[in-house]
Amino acid sequence: MGYVLQMKNISKTFGEVAALHDVNFEVGDNEIVGLLGDNGAGKSTLVKIITGYHQPDTGGEVLWKGAPLEHFSVARAHAIGIEVVYQERALADKQSLWRNIFMGRELTTAGGKLDVKRMRAETLKLMHSAMGFTSSAITTESTVKTFSGGERQGVAITRALYFRAELVILDEPTMGLSISETRKALDFVRSIKAAGKSAIFIDHNIFHVYPVADRIVVLDRGTIAGQFMKNELTLQELTDRLYDVAKTGNLKT
Repeated sequence: MGYVLQMKNISKTFGEVAALHDVNFEVGDNEIVGLLGDNGAGKSTLVKIITGYHQPDTGGEVLWKGAPLEHFSVARAHAIGIEVVYQERALADKQSLWRNIFMGRELTTAGGKLDVKRMRAETLKLMHSAMGFTSSAITTESTVKTFSGGERQGVAITRALYFRAELVILDEPTMGLSISETRKALDFVRSIKAAGKSAIFIDHNIFHVYPVADRIVVLDRGTIAGQFMKNELTLQELTDRLYDVAKTGNLKT
């Protein structure tokens, strides 16, 4: 398997607090990696390094498709195809669907004006091909505040894929969703793999991560406590072993 992202010996300290310590983490081509960990495990710090918001301490290395990332930044992360779908979903509730899809990356005409007609047409295509919006009750002019939680996640994920994201980072995408909406959100996660892209699914709920992940990594107190391919363990076996992390800091093999 080739790798889209590799992180080697990554550490990050804030004053006297070690948020990450010698972390080795990778994401393969067309792979969904479930990243599990309680609050304070270091998940947010890891994401901020991947997205260029934080720089790792000296001695670590981050590679993108095999090439070292030097002088990495948020802008550079966007440029190479790293997109984040935060749990807040980062959508403008009072704006229309088409405006949300193209917010910050609006299409323009040759004369430099907003190409509203094209953006509406592209959004209409995405509604049917990617978001599954077939009801006449939802149009390109519908405001996002009228959408359910699962539908909002679909909009955010579809937007990332439309702009050619190679790696989509999902920050607790099922948080606060009902059972039916969680299923819908997980279907959108599956659509990332179906599109041939990769994803990091961050959560503390194994029951949401397990159905869609190819590989699961457990982060505990700034270190990798364990990782395995999903087909190596049943959900019950994994659940049992996660208790070992809480007790010992290591996932038994």
